[in-house]
Amino acid sequence: MTVLDLLAEGELTVLGRIEEASNAALYCSVTYRGRQAHCVYKPVAGERPLWDFPDGTLAQREVAAYEVSEATGWSLVPPTVLRQGPYGEGMCQLWIEPGTDDATDPLLALVEDEEPGEGWKAIGLAEVGEGRTALLVHADDERLRRLAVLDAVINNGDRKGGHLLPAPEGRLYAIDHGVTFNVDDKLRTLLWGWAGEPLTEETLQVLARLEERLAGAGALATRLAELLTAAETEAVRSRIRELRRTGRHPEPSGQWPPIPWPPV
Repeated sequence: MTVLDLLAEGELTVLGRIEEASNAALYCSVTYRGRQAHCVYKPVAGERPLWDFPDGTLAQREVAAYEVSEATGWSLVPPTVLRQGPYGEGMCQLWIEPGTDDATDPLLALVEDEEPGEGWKAIGLAEVGEGRTALLVHADDERLRRLAVLDAVINNGDRKGGHLLPAPEGRLYAIDHGVTFNVDDKLRTLLWGWAGEPLTEETLQVLARLEERLAGAGALATRLAELLTAAETEAVRSRIRELRRTGRHPEPSGQWPPIPWPPV
């Protein structure tokens, strides 16, 4: 039995609500054939309408983000399924217990210097009160760099610091992918540190595999067709082609605020 089987077939028991979530997000236990885990269940019925996304589609987009993440081989998104639950159809995602502060290096920081120090990438200036500003930076971390590429592919409109989950054994997971896969450029992220820089050779190989798997009736193309519109799936192909053509990390378009608010 796989984790996906457990999430899809197990009995969900709601244990509480995640209050800081903008949409209904329920902390649950899931039990199936003697195996138990904790998960997050986001019912479609609890999604708030958005002006730039069709109503009732955020759960499908979260699952689509997981599918693309798995296709990269990077496994940056926790196992995620679409299923029926106590409040109707919704997204069900494995709960990731974050690593302790002592066991994980910081991924974001505020520094007083004008330039980031060694091992850091600049995001931009942030107000810190009393008319003062500080430089917001993120770690020059290969896990984050991979995530920046994934976000560019899925067109993530809300990559905040709070969506980064350092886990034990050096793993990094990313959550909250409801506002993704729009056909228009919506990329808003804290991970602009590599903007304009050449993509790594590994990334170019991953993008080539993704393009192949999205061609014709490939497995990934078939799965995304179940979760997204035809135009949204074609937009994924277009973004991958553009990344391969330029060979560089994307830069802010200037047509949309590049950093989400609040950033963390």
